Amino acid sequence: MTWLRIFYLVVILALVTLVLLPAQLICLALDLPLRRRLPRLWHRVACHALGIKVHVHGSVEAAKPLLLVVNHVSWKDIMILGSVVDVAFIAKNEVRNWPVFGLLARLQKTVFVAREDKRKAGAQVNEIAQRLAGGEIIVLFPEGTTSDGNRLLPVKSSLFGAASSAADQVPGQMVNVQPVAIAYTGIQGMAMGRYHRSVAAWPGTIELLPSLMGLMRAGNIDVDLCFGETIPFHRGDNRKALSMSATTAIRDMLNFALRGGWRKSR
Repeated sequence: MTWLRIFYLVVILALVTLVLLPAQLICLALDLPLRRRLPRLWHRVACHALGIKVHVHGSVEAAKPLLLVVNHVSWKDIMILGSVVDVAFIAKNEVRNWPVFGLLARLQKTVFVAREDKRKAGAQVNEIAQRLAGGEIIVLFPEGTTSDGNRLLPVKSSLFGAASSAADQVPGQMVNVQPVAIAYTGIQGMAMGRYHRSVAAWPGTIELLPSLMGLMRAGNIDVDLCFGETIPFHRGDNRKALSMSATTAIRDMLNFALRGGWRKSR
C-alpha cells in the first residue's frame, strides 16, 4: 500500500508539474501576477496526493503590506500554507541548492537570505520591502528551524528586522504582521498525540526520503491552520515587542489546536 501511494504521488505531481511548469516559467520571466497564483494549485494537488487535509481557522488579513509569521514543523508546512494563500517565503540561502525544494523555492520566487553575510543584508531587506510594497504576502518562520511539532521553539527577534526595515520603506510606513499557527492534529481520522507527531515533524537529523516514507506509511493526516489577529507594525515601533506579541499569539493558537480545541468543533 505504501508503494502504491508513492506511485500515485509521483504520477500526480509529475503530471501537474508538466502542465504548470512552462506557464510558471513564462510568468516568472515576464513578472506576471499569475506567478503568485499558479503555485497554489500545485500545492493543493500535492496536499491531496500526500493525504494532507487542511482545516483553516480564521482568515488571511486583507490589508497590505502583509507579513505572515508562522511556526515551522516540517517541509510540509510550505505546501500547507501554499495551498491556502498566494505567498512567497523567506528562506536561508542554502535552500536554493537543495534537491527538489530548491527548485520549488526558486519557482515560487522565494526570498533567499544569507544571514551570516552582513554585506548582503541591505539588498535582501530592500527586496523584502519591495515585494511587500508590491502587494505580495511574505512568510517568515521566526524560529529559524523546525520543531518537533509539540511546542514553539524560541523565536529569534532578529528575524523581525525584515518587518522593521520594510516599515521604513513601504508606503504608509506600516507593515501588517499576522501570526499563524500550523498544528498537526490528526492521523487516520484519530487524534494525533505527542508520539505520533514525529510522523509530521521534520527535525534536521532526518533526511527527506525517510520523512516522506514515514508519512506514506502513516496514512492521511489532519492539519489545523490558524490565522490570528493582525499586529500593525509602524516605523519606529519596537522589534522585540513585536516578536513577543507574535510569539504569544502563535503559542496560544498552537496549544489550543494541539489540545484538540478545533477537533471538538469538527
